[in-house]
Amino acid sequence: MAITIPAGNPSEWTGPTGNNTFLFAQSPAVLIDAGVGHGEHLDAVARALVGAALRFVFITHGHVDHAAGVPALRDRWPSAVIRGSEGTPFKDGDLIAGGGTQLRALHTPGHSPDHFCFLDERTNEIYCGDLVRLGGTIVIPASRGGDLRQYLASLRRIRSLGPSRLLPAHGPAIEEPLTVIDEYLVHREGRHRQVSDLVEQGITEVDQIVSRIYPALSPRLLDAARETVRAHLACLDV
Repeated sequence: MAITIPAGNPSEWTGPTGNNTFLFAQSPAVLIDAGVGHGEHLDAVARALVGAALRFVFITHGHVDHAAGVPALRDRWPSAVIRGSEGTPFKDGDLIAGGGTQLRALHTPGHSPDHFCFLDERTNEIYCGDLVRLGGTIVIPASRGGDLRQYLASLRRIRSLGPSRLLPAHGPAIEEPLTVIDEYLVHREGRHRQVSDLVEQGITEVDQIVSRIYPALSPRLLDAARETVRAHLACLDV
C-alpha cells in the first residue's frame, strides 16, 4: 500500500490539503503524481524514502497541479524516471514492477486526453487521479481536450474492474468504489438531460445554461462549470 503525501497546495479546487501524491517506498520506489514542487512536499517524500532513491514518478495527467512538480523532483532525484506527462508516455496496459508491487497503467481519457489510472495488481486498488473524488464532481474541460463520452466510458471501464478501493488525487480514499462510480454516472447523465432540455428550449449560450443549472455556484468555480457545459454541448453536437 502506498503512503499518501499531500502536495501542500490547498485551494477551493484542490481541497484542504491540496493534491494527494502516493509513494510506494519499497525499492524501486514509485511516486504517483508530482505535486507542484513545494519544498515541504519534497522533504516529506525524502523522509518516507528513509534515504533510498526515488526510481519512478508516474504522472496521472498533465494538468499543472499534478505535473508542475516534475522539475523539482528531477533536481532532488536526478536519476528518477518520469513516466506520463513530462516524461516517457504510457501505453494502455503497461505493467511496471516497482514499490513492491506491479502497477498497470490504464488509459482513462475524458477529464484530459492523457489521463491514466494505475491499478495495483497486488491489492486491486486503483490510483485514479482526477477520475472521481468524494464530495464533489470532476470538471470536463472541453477547451483543453475534455470529452464527456470518453469520460463516461472511462468511469465504466474502471467500474468493470471491480476495484477494492479508489485512491483519488483529491480528497480521501473511496472505500465503496462501485457505489461512488454509479453515483457519478447517474449525476452526469442527469446533468446531460438538463443541458439537453435547455437546448431543446432554444437555450444554447453557455452562460445562460450555467446560470440555470448551477444557480448557487461559487464565482471561483464558474469557469469550471462553463467548461463542463461545453463538454455536454459537444456531446449533443451543439
